[in-house]
Amino acid sequence: MCSDQVTSHTAPQTASKGNIAIRVNGVTKRYRLYPSTKARLKEWLWRPLKRRLGRPAPPYYRSFTALDEINFELPKGHTMGVIGRNGSGKSTLLQLICGTLEPSAGNIEVNGRIAALLELGAGFNPEFTGRENIYIYAAVMGLSREQASKRFDDIVAFADIGDFIEQPVKSYSSGMLVRLAFAVIAHVDADILIIDEALAVGDAFFVQKCMRFLRRFMQTGTVLFVSHDSAAVTNLCDRAIWLEQGKLRMQGSAKELTEHYLAARYATAEKAEAEESTMPEQQAPNRAPKLPNMPSKLDYYDPRQALINASPLRNELEIFAFDETQESFGQGGGSITQAILRDAQGRALRWVIGGEPVSLRVDGVAHRAMQGPIVGFLLKDRLGQTLFGDNTFLTCQDLTLKAGQAFVAEFNFVMPTLPRGQYSIALALAEGTQQDHVQHQWIHDALLIESHSSSESTGLVGIPMHHIALQGVDENADAGPIQK
Repeated sequence: MCSDQVTSHTAPQTASKGNIAIRVNGVTKRYRLYPSTKARLKEWLWRPLKRRLGRPAPPYYRSFTALDEINFELPKGHTMGVIGRNGSGKSTLLQLICGTLEPSAGNIEVNGRIAALLELGAGFNPEFTGRENIYIYAAVMGLSREQASKRFDDIVAFADIGDFIEQPVKSYSSGMLVRLAFAVIAHVDADILIIDEALAVGDAFFVQKCMRFLRRFMQTGTVLFVSHDSAAVTNLCDRAIWLEQGKLRMQGSAKELTEHYLAARYATAEKAEAEESTMPEQQAPNRAPKLPNMPSKLDYYDPRQALINASPLRNELEIFAFDETQESFGQGGGSITQAILRDAQGRALRWVIGGEPVSLRVDGVAHRAMQGPIVGFLLKDRLGQTLFGDNTFLTCQDLTLKAGQAFVAEFNFVMPTLPRGQYSIALALAEGTQQDHVQHQWIHDALLIESHSSSESTGLVGIPMHHIALQGVDENADAGPIQK
C-alpha cells in the first residue's frame, strides 16, 4: 500500500501533469546476492580495507538484475495489465512504482494518489486490530481521522469479516487479509490502483464484489493490474506489458499481447512435452490415460461423455445452496425466494458432472401486480465474467401476476464443463421488455458452483458437442455433410 501525489524516484524531476499517470524511464533494479552472512560481513569490512591498502578487492557478492531498462507510459483513465512468469520482475516493478523500492538506474514519474494491494499483509501492523489498521492506513493516505470515521462502516461492510475487525491482524487468514486490504483501498479516493495477484486469494463472492468495484473505478481512474490469468487481463485491461526475465519483451493492446504470451507459453510446454516423451516410461511423470476412439452417434449426451466420466478428465461440479442474503438491488416489486439446480428426474443436485443435462428452477413472489415479468440468470466465473445466461422474455411475454402471487421459472440446459475454480449464478426479476424494463431484484452470487476437477474444455467453458466426425474426401467426390 502506498500513496503518492506527484512523485519521481531517483531523478529529481516533476511528473508531467498531462495525460500520463505513470511514466517509467529506463528503470533498472539490481540486487546483491551474498552466498552467506560471512560473505556479507567481508563485503562491509574487508573490501574497503583492501582498497585503502591498494590491494585487489573483488566483490563478495554476485549482482542479480531483477529489471533491465524498462520503459513504458500509462495514460490516465486506462487500465494496464502486467503479465509474465514467476520471477519475471512484476512485483519488483510495482514496488518501484509505489516507492517502497528505489531503482538502481532510471526514474519513475507518478501523477496522482496511489493505493496499492501488493503482497498479503503489506502495510498492516500485525499486532494491531483491523480497526486500528484502517485508521493507520487512512492517515498514510492523507485522510483525517474524521474522514476515516465517516468511511469506517463502509470499509467494514465491504470487508465483511465480522467480529474479526476487533482482532489483531496476525490472527487473520490470507483471505481475510485480502478482504480488509481491498476494502481499505476501495475507500481512500485514490487516482491510481495497483493490484498484484491479490484476487487469486479469496472466495468467488468477494472476488466478484472486487471486480464490480474495479469496473466502476476504471470508468474514471487508472489501474495497473498484475495477474497470471490471461483471460482476466484481456477482460479488464485495454493495454498490457509482458515481462520476461527482467526485460520488457512486448507492450501493446491487451488482446494482442496475451495472444503472443499464450503462444510462447504453449511453445515452451510443447518443447517440454517432447522432451518428456523421450524419457523412459518409469521416469516420466504420471499422465492421464489416452481415450479410445469416440463413437459418432449421439442420442442424448455428448458422445465423449461416458469416456470422459470414466477418466481423470471427469468434470465434477459441487452445487451450494441458494443464498438470499447475498448483495442485491432493485425496485422491490417482487423477490426471488429460492433457486435449485435439478437433474433430469427433478431431484435437487449437490453435485453434477459437466456435460450432463440440468434444470435451473427459480421461485419467487410478486409484491405488486406485474405485467410481463422476466426472470433471468447469468453464470459467471470468479472474475465476474459472464459465461452464459438467458431469460424468459421471448417465451413468456404474456404472463400477468397478481400482488402476492407466487411464480416459478425453469431453464433446461446442458451444464458445460468448467475449468477448476469457483463460479456463481446471478438471478434477476424484472418487468417490461428487454430494452425497457424495471429491475425488481437482482441477486449477485445467488448460487455458488465449485469445479473440483480439471477438464478438456477449451476457453472459459466447454460446450457439449452433438456430433463430431472426421473423414477423408476422395479427389473427385463432392464434399457433402458427414453422415452420422
